[in-house]
Amino acid sequence: MIEWRPNAPKWEQIAEVIRARIADGTYPPDTQVPSQHKLAEEFGVVLNTAQKVLSRLREEGVLYSVRGVGTFVSPPKDDPPAT
Repeated sequence: MIEWRPNAPKWEQIAEVIRARIADGTYPPDTQVPSQHKLAEEFGVVLNTAQKVLSRLREEGVLYSVRGVGTFVSPPKDDPPAT
């Protein structure tokens, strides 16, 4: 279980955990991340909080969703070509 920091919203702290899991390879590119129900259960938060985490990470381009299938880790973006 996460030790909550009182000065940051829970959804931001959970998003940090998900980003760290992506960075350390726990969730490699194109692999499915836990559903909002599983995240809510894992972190002991309401579904709306878990939904906000996934929504924000999709907005950032960290995750993408496939309708009816789930949410996945976005592949790394290619480095821009040298000019």
